[in-house]
Amino acid sequence: MSRTSPRLRVTLVAAVLAAGALTLSGCSAITDLFPKEAARDAETQEISEAGEADVFSLSVGDCFNDAEAEEIDSVDAIPCGEAHDYEAYFAFDVSADEAFPGDDVISQAAEDGCLAEFPNFVGLSYEESTLDFNYLSPTEGSWENGDHEILCIIIGPDKTTGSLAGVAL
Repeated sequence: MSRTSPRLRVTLVAAVLAAGALTLSGCSAITDLFPKEAARDAETQEISEAGEADVFSLSVGDCFNDAEAEEIDSVDAIPCGEAHDYEAYFAFDVSADEAFPGDDVISQAAEDGCLAEFPNFVGLSYEESTLDFNYLSPTEGSWENGDHEILCIIIGPDKTTGSLAGVAL
């Protein structure tokens, strides 16, 4: 999934680096190479225990860190009651032909959709707010695999504890 473009795909270089790290640091590095998956509450489906989450598994209301790369495939998902950088506040599918519409069309749809929903979530217009937004969007590769979703994320000036829903900041 993309951040103004995309979802990171594991590259050969990353695999070589990971193998080298394992060789250099021993078997205890296995837990670092294969981090624990985030746990969800069975009833509410909220993230109940921090861990790695595939970007395709993120939902509105999820909080997370580590979304700085141009293309990402996973994030550090965190219960919203713990300090975090991002909160997913809106999701929608891009309606387009079967072919990938291009990065410009995806970006414009994301900007328009996330901006339109911003005041409904925050309680203030984007122009009045101290908060910012960004989005995770399909890449050409993920589009071909059926990913047409844009996930809008809200960003505070600092790490946030709790939800930013209705904060009117």
